[in-house]
Amino acid sequence: MLQKNGKAMVALGLTALALAACAAPPPPSAPYDPYESTNRAFHGFNRGLDRALLRPTAKTYGTLVPVPVRQGVSNFASNLDLPGDVVNGALQGNPERVVQNTFRFAINSTIGLAGLFDPATVLGLTHDKTDFGETLHVWGVGEGPYLEFPGLGPSTTRDAVGTAVDIAANPVSALLPAPEKYYATGAKVGSKLGDRDRYSETIDSVLYDSADSYSQTRLLYLQNRRFELGQETSGGSDDFIDPYED
Repeated sequence: MLQKNGKAMVALGLTALALAACAAPPPPSAPYDPYESTNRAFHGFNRGLDRALLRPTAKTYGTLVPVPVRQGVSNFASNLDLPGDVVNGALQGNPERVVQNTFRFAINSTIGLAGLFDPATVLGLTHDKTDFGETLHVWGVGEGPYLEFPGLGPSTTRDAVGTAVDIAANPVSALLPAPEKYYATGAKVGSKLGDRDRYSETIDSVLYDSADSYSQTRLLYLQNRRFELGQETSGGSDDFIDPYED
C-alpha cells in the first residue's frame, strides 16, 4: 500500500511540474460577472450578516480579549495553514516556498509552543502564504467568472474550487483527532474575528460607505487577488481584508 501511494505521489508531482510550465490566461480588463444578479443578492445577505453578527461579535472580541491573546490565537491559526502551504508549494513546483514554510512550521510548532508564538519571523522565515487557487493559476487555469457566496464572500470559479480542495485536503484536519481539530477550528474563527476588528475601518468603508458596495467589493477583491498572483503590479489593495474569507 505504501509503495502504491508513493508511486501515486510521484506521478502527481511530475504532473504538477509539467502543468507548472503552463501560463494562466491574463485576466479580463473588465470584471467578468455573468451572474451579477445572483451575486448581488448574496452580497446583500452578506452585508446583513456582517451588520447583525460578524461586526458586533468582532468588536466584542477585540474589546474583551487582550491583544497578546488575540495575537497568540492568530499565530496558532496561521501555523495550522503551513502544512497546506507546503503541499501547494510542491504542487506549484516552488521548492523555495516549500523549504521556507516547512522550516517555519517546524520552528513555530516547537520553539513557538504549537504556533502560539512566532520565533520563525524573527529568524527571517516569514509566512509565504498560498492556496490551491494559486496552484490552479500556476497550472494555467483562468480565474473564470466572479462569484459571491453567502457567508463566504467574494471569489471566482477558480478560487472557489481551490477553497473546496484546501478544505477537503487540509493535512491538519485529516491528521488531528477530536477534540484537537475543534480547537483548530476555534482558532480559525478567532483569527477571522480579530481581522474583522483590526481592519474594521477599511471594511466598513467598503460595505457601508460606498455608493455601490457590491461593485466596490468586486473591484477590490479582483485587484487584490490578481496582485497576489503577480498579475497586477499596480492598483492592487493590500489593505482590503475580505471579512468572509474562509
